[in-house]
Amino acid sequence: MAQAHIRQWRIGEATVSRIVEVYGFEDDIAVLLQGTDAEWLKSFSWLAPHFATPAGRMILSFQAFVVATPSRRIMVDTCIGNDRKTRFDVFTNLQTTFLEDLEAVGCPAQTIDTVLCTHLHFDHVGWNTRLVDGKWVPTFPQARYLLSREEAQKVQALCEAGDAHGAHYSDTIAPILNDGLADFIDVSQAISPEITLESTPGHTQGHVSVRVRSKGESAVITGDLMHHPVQCAVPERMGNFDENPQQAAQTRKEFLQRLADTGTLVIGSHFAEPTAGWVVRSGASWRFEPDTRPSVTVERPKASMR
Repeated sequence: MAQAHIRQWRIGEATVSRIVEVYGFEDDIAVLLQGTDAEWLKSFSWLAPHFATPAGRMILSFQAFVVATPSRRIMVDTCIGNDRKTRFDVFTNLQTTFLEDLEAVGCPAQTIDTVLCTHLHFDHVGWNTRLVDGKWVPTFPQARYLLSREEAQKVQALCEAGDAHGAHYSDTIAPILNDGLADFIDVSQAISPEITLESTPGHTQGHVSVRVRSKGESAVITGDLMHHPVQCAVPERMGNFDENPQQAAQTRKEFLQRLADTGTLVIGSHFAEPTAGWVVRSGASWRFEPDTRPSVTVERPKASMR
């Protein structure tokens, strides 16, 4: 079923493949943004039909991305993962085809050379590891895992304090550190000739977005800079999941100012189908114009050359 939701975009010589774990999840907009309700969401008519239901419920997805270049296979975030207990029943004990979907796009787990975590919340690091014979082991044994040192230390401290927000540390992050597979990143470093990180703090302090450039074309994978396209229209609206809501709002506004009307493809990490599109000016604010073109068909990439 999940393979039917795979979508791919070509950025020059790079291909970005979307791997969906939870598709088209509906919830109240007030869960995400303060001071909102269904009627408020319905007032943004351009959200229909992709990002809001007729009843005014937001639509999200939980997904990850593989960026394949002529020489690299880079996993951007790793979703929630199978067999996990989370503080949300709907995300507990998932059984998805995540690994099979990676094979379907020609990037099986053993060919991934880099795992890049935009931040370390539970729904972005779950497939860092998988359960094998009762033990959590790295899912991508040939990869270097790129993490923020500050974020790793913070999640570890939460875990040690018994805070539910850090409960995933012991089975998604600690095994990577213990096996010596982690490299701590600079928030603005280059990962490859095609891929660089952009500091986008606020959701978490070390949060990064991922810029893909090749042959004069450009895309950005947002991470949780934004969760839903309506935030293009109201970047200043405080988010309930942002660790520093004021900073996150400023980061969103600067991002929108920088990307609007540039032709840069914006790939929203939680944006529902079709996930990608463009930021365009709309009066004094912005809106998200979805990319409704068919998914590209690409030659299945060869294994990593790294």
